[in-house]
Amino acid sequence: MSSFLAIDFETANNAADSACAIGLVRVENGKIAREKALLIRPPSPEFYFTHIHGMTWEDVAEAPDFGSLWPEIEPWLQGVDFLAAHNSGFDSRVLKNCCQRYSLELPQTVFICTVQLARRMWDVRPTKLPNVAHFLGLELDHHNALSDSRACANIVIAAERDGWSFEAGFENVGERYIAIDQL
Repeated sequence: MSSFLAIDFETANNAADSACAIGLVRVENGKIAREKALLIRPPSPEFYFTHIHGMTWEDVAEAPDFGSLWPEIEPWLQGVDFLAAHNSGFDSRVLKNCCQRYSLELPQTVFICTVQLARRMWDVRPTKLPNVAHFLGLELDHHNALSDSRACANIVIAAERDGWSFEAGFENVGERYIAIDQL
């Protein structure tokens, strides 16, 4: 079994560096080892997605910005085989842009997309996080960064139990291929 970090960002607006929350769930040997949620003050007070995640500028105005939180976030990435995210293109883009904004060294870790993983492993469609969570019987408070990252971690754990393995590569489950995103 692999070591990985499931990650989920919530953003304030359409800017890729507007992270306002992050959920981190570290998995070791098929079990959740630790988890953390952090509020992040985005660069701008413009909040367009309050209707999705419920957060406003007032909720994060006193929170540290991403650059100030990086010393707390970065150790979570150490020694993992991969990062996992549901719709990893979004979360990898947010991580990349937040790192660039604060002149931080970008982690050189691949992302496994649990949308693709769920489609290839179990042919779940539609493959939104609530759909996959329901299929696997997972609890989910959707758009809560910690709950979303925990569900993502549990998707990978379920896939590993059903035969998928990061170490064996992306072709080890029959003809099924798992998409990855390189940062």
